[in-house]
Amino acid sequence: MSQHSSRRPVPVGFTPCRIADGRFAEAVGPLFVSDTDPAHFGFLAEARHGNVRETVHGGMLMTLADQVLGLTVMRTVGLETPVVTVSLHCDFVSSVKPGDWIEGEATVTRTTASLIFVRGDLSLDGRVVLSAAGVWKKLRRAGPGATETREDKA
Repeated sequence: MSQHSSRRPVPVGFTPCRIADGRFAEAVGPLFVSDTDPAHFGFLAEARHGNVRETVHGGMLMTLADQVLGLTVMRTVGLETPVVTVSLHCDFVSSVKPGDWIEGEATVTRTTASLIFVRGDLSLDGRVVLSAAGVWKKLRRAGPGATETREDKA
């Protein structure tokens, strides 16, 4: 059993994130959000998020980065504007153990008519464990009776 398996309480100021992010996010979460501006997101790693080395799986950290950056984009463009991830680049800096509280923060760095560029970090006790950058695309809303274009299914 890992020496880091003790479960930390969710820090004061964080509540469950209620921004709809799909059923996959429900399966890997819960994700928490702070009441600060800019928002910080929080995640309590569990044993189910681990790999054979008793660290949190890199795919889970990438999923968390996608959520943190994507939800930051959604908050920036407005929750009524549908967006999808176009690209996500992640650099792993350090490992995380089950039981660790991970915080994420992101900043939109540039927007165009259809693209949003964003950067962010995941941290453990103030130390960066993953750095990420990505691009999100704003989707056009289909009018009554219209269908999505293939381009909108990024």
